[in-house]
Amino acid sequence: MKSSVVYVIVAAVFLASVSSTVNANDPGSVQDFCVAAGNPNAAVFVNGQFCKDPKLAVAEDFFLAAFNKPGVITSPQGSLVKPANVAQIPGLNTLGISMVRIDYAPRGGMNPPHIHPRATEILVVLEGTLHVGFITSNPDNKLISKTLKKGDVFVFPVGLIHAQINHGNTPAVAIAALSSQNPGVITIANAVFGSKPFIPTDILAKAFQVDTKIIDQLQAQFPKQA
Repeated sequence: MKSSVVYVIVAAVFLASVSSTVNANDPGSVQDFCVAAGNPNAAVFVNGQFCKDPKLAVAEDFFLAAFNKPGVITSPQGSLVKPANVAQIPGLNTLGISMVRIDYAPRGGMNPPHIHPRATEILVVLEGTLHVGFITSNPDNKLISKTLKKGDVFVFPVGLIHAQINHGNTPAVAIAALSSQNPGVITIANAVFGSKPFIPTDILAKAFQVDTKIIDQLQAQFPKQA
């Protein structure tokens, strides 16, 4: 009986070891796509970064002084997002995590509907009040939303459309952590109506079941590029 127990334990350890080895050698993608290169001279690292010799690492590789002060909000949506990902903190490369600070203007400041294709997001409100939510995938498209106060936490699952808006009379601030060193962001309005080049008007008109003039008006909010 004892030998059977030992065998099961050894087998479990072996399988766990194999599983972790496979996961370590086959990380999740942190870029939009990776086209296989027939010519190795044309290849790039999947993470898009070269690795520094660990012996040469310094504290500044893991440090960013950016979240202690509010930024100047100039966007028409009334929000400002300060990222802390691998582009700002080189030491995040391969660690699978990043953060953002989001400042919201009073009375309607919004982080507009968007998705993170490579990350789940967990957000905590530092100041003010936010109304937040995400939409589930087809066919339900259920809106799951909540009003958050200072200290409240909310999670946005990976790849789902989500947004936050400040209905209060004072500025709001939130910090969010994301489960990727480079989570990516696709703002829905920018992608649909501001693509480069524009999606043909007749396609969008049929998709949204509206007149082409409405699509023209929406696309006019974005600079046209061929």
